[in-house]
Amino acid sequence: MAKTRTISFEYNELESVSELSEHKRSLIEKAQEACNLAYAPYSQFRVGAAILLENGSVVVGSNKENASFPAGTCAERNTIGTASDLHPGETITSMAIASSSDILLTDEILAPCGICRQVMCESENNQRTPIELLVLMPSGKVLQLDSVSQILPFHFNPSNLKK
Repeated sequence: MAKTRTISFEYNELESVSELSEHKRSLIEKAQEACNLAYAPYSQFRVGAAILLENGSVVVGSNKENASFPAGTCAERNTIGTASDLHPGETITSMAIASSSDILLTDEILAPCGICRQVMCESENNQRTPIELLVLMPSGKVLQLDSVSQILPFHFNPSNLKK
């Protein structure tokens, strides 16, 4: 017999960055600045990400589009890869994401794509400690989640591959 199950999660929706601590506001500002590094000539949708590492270092990245659309890379994956290369083995404590666009006007949540969610979850699984996620919405509100795994509840992980 089929069972109906429910998955839900809680997150904070803050009215503005002013409700955050100084170091979290700074991380969001760095994500906003990283939007200026984006290469987005096709979509005009610039995304910046900033990661705070346990050692206090901050790593930023942005999206890079390509005329062959599948060849582009999202800001979240660029930033995680850069952090991993520059600071191998260092724990990610928080990640902030911001976006900007000259043509997109929305107050909806602009969350990471599915591929980025998977990469973020695997990073969290590998380090065995949650990564806080801060998403700055175009309205100025901030979504604050305790763990990136909250936005991809059935993520694929290494334990799925073991026999």
